[in-house]
Amino acid sequence: MPLEIIRNDITKVHADAIVNAANSALQQGGGVCGAIFAAAGAEKLQKECDAISSCKAGEAVITKAYDLPARYIIHTVGPVWHGGTCGEEKQLADCYKNSLALAKKHELESVAFPLISSGIYHYPKDKALQVAISAIGEFLLKNDMIVYLVVFDKAAFVLSEKISSSIKQYIDENYIDENISHFKRDSYICEENLVPEKTMHLLSPQILEKSKRNLSDIVFQVEESFSQMLLRMIDQKGMSDVAAYKKANIDRRLFSKIRSDINYQSSKHTAIAFAIALELNLDETKDLLLKAGFALSHCNKFDIIVEYFIKIDNYNIFEINEALFYFGQPMLGA
Repeated sequence: MPLEIIRNDITKVHADAIVNAANSALQQGGGVCGAIFAAAGAEKLQKECDAISSCKAGEAVITKAYDLPARYIIHTVGPVWHGGTCGEEKQLADCYKNSLALAKKHELESVAFPLISSGIYHYPKDKALQVAISAIGEFLLKNDMIVYLVVFDKAAFVLSEKISSSIKQYIDENYIDENISHFKRDSYICEENLVPEKTMHLLSPQILEKSKRNLSDIVFQVEESFSQMLLRMIDQKGMSDVAAYKKANIDRRLFSKIRSDINYQSSKHTAIAFAIALELNLDETKDLLLKAGFALSHCNKFDIIVEYFIKIDNYNIFEINEALFYFGQPMLGA
């Protein structure tokens, strides 16, 4: 997918380029920088860096990757955190923007980033994550590239306290343990692929609060396939195909398959990704899912998190993927 958050050692990621959180002197340091130098071959890499000499905060330079599985290393210097009053946010965003611009200039197809400045430079991890997602997401809405945001372990990934608390509360209020027998449930039937219309009377008023479908809409849509319905909705929203698949975090090649095959069998995650891209309400999302043979379930934390974002009208797929990754769920996109 265009943006994927992964847990890995960045020195082992197979991408056209990995990004080094460098120091301004481009010297082998500690942390991620030290690990990259060591894995690449410190002496060879340092010699090339010495020839470049230096790099300012927010800027980026490129070198060979030597012994790494990547082809290149993009070195960018993140800001030191001074409380957020010294232009740190702009400098950090520039790290991502300039690194991506350099990758585009060299016609690279994939880039892997660490969470820049969140280590020894003490940039708060939740704020660093927000800047990274925003800058990368903005780039991907206008460009084709696969971008990985690499975190070494779960402890290195921090969602904002406000968002994580709200989602946790929503899950607690709505999640139904699939191990509880059906006869003990009086508010929801836990069958992920159950036709939504058959359970409408069991849904809570909060879930039904958005605008409803009318009868003519339902009758008109009966004979549509998933592909037909998706393409019709894209046209109705006044979106271009490119805008739709980019906002859905979907690869162009996959969208071409959907467009060219009237009977395309979509995965649930792809269908939901397009529902988010088109900013569909809950009823519309269920209709699109039904065409792909799926439904939302309160036995599934993934579904509840997606429902949460739809209900608060947050359709930023990159922010939704942040939350899904944090809660250990699969992410949206191809």
